[in-house]
Amino acid sequence: MATGKKLMRAIRVFEFGGPEVLKLQSDVAIPFPKDNQVLIKVHACGVNPVETYIRSGTYSRKPLLPYTPGSDVAGVIQAVGNNVSAFKKGDRVFTSGTLTGGYAEYAVAADHTVYTLPEKLDFKQGAAIGVPYFTAYRALFHSAHVRAGESVLVHGASGGVGLAACQIARAYGLKVLGTAGTEEGQKIVLQNGAHEVFNHREVNYIDKIKKSVGESGINVIIEMLANVNLSKDLNLLSRGGRVVVVGSRGPIEITPRDTMAKESSIIGVSLYSSTKEEFQQYAAALQAGMEIGWLRPVIGSQYPLEKVAQAHENIIYGSGATGKMILLLQ
Repeated sequence: MATGKKLMRAIRVFEFGGPEVLKLQSDVAIPFPKDNQVLIKVHACGVNPVETYIRSGTYSRKPLLPYTPGSDVAGVIQAVGNNVSAFKKGDRVFTSGTLTGGYAEYAVAADHTVYTLPEKLDFKQGAAIGVPYFTAYRALFHSAHVRAGESVLVHGASGGVGLAACQIARAYGLKVLGTAGTEEGQKIVLQNGAHEVFNHREVNYIDKIKKSVGESGINVIIEMLANVNLSKDLNLLSRGGRVVVVGSRGPIEITPRDTMAKESSIIGVSLYSSTKEEFQQYAAALQAGMEIGWLRPVIGSQYPLEKVAQAHENIIYGSGATGKMILLLQ
């Protein structure tokens, strides 16, 4: 396989720790696709909070060191391994996972985690689909079993997963409420499917949500920061309401009794617990969203590979997300 140059630039992690353990190397061998695998020339790669947890060594899944982070890339097929019939060199694609890591100029992925990127979406948008949209779809349909006509609150709606959840829920006939911490964030949430938006930095925003939804409460809450919000969420739910925990950064004290009278549920979601068949199902629904036009990723901050440590710092400690954070590689 001739890729011209045999070496590439990639981020390598040799030890778990803070953002400073992300090392840019320019002499990493370009990986080779085996059976049922493809090699992608990466144009853009999504940055996700989970990648910071994995890097710090605090996450349940620990990769073997050294490793290259990153899973949702968009780019062009450079080469295909044996038994790959769905793709050929030159195809525009995005992924929901990679085998060799996405923070790199080239990445190998299993062909069943690779999807065609429609012409109407650019590579930056392609890199914003994998983790956010598949997670949001799983949270809404697999975890919460949402039904058209129900109400959903996306608690922390202006980031990648939050905006994906708003777009999907609106397209499927739910009443969509969102929260965001900045004026810009609130505006973007309203532009991407929410019927109403609330500022979660206001002291009394929970009262405003209660007033808006009335006595019946909210059917489903998609929760991005459970260690801050879970106790409030339980008080906002309807009878039989569900909180789906997408993100949490620490412990929280709740009153279990708050779940009893309403018979409400707290459900965790983990994208990589999905089966291959579930991924295919989510992909089919999302491909339809791209064709129809409701799936429109919003791009937030963009960083070159050299600034990846700054990206990891900002995704956790920044002043509030607006859109999907990505690394640009080409």
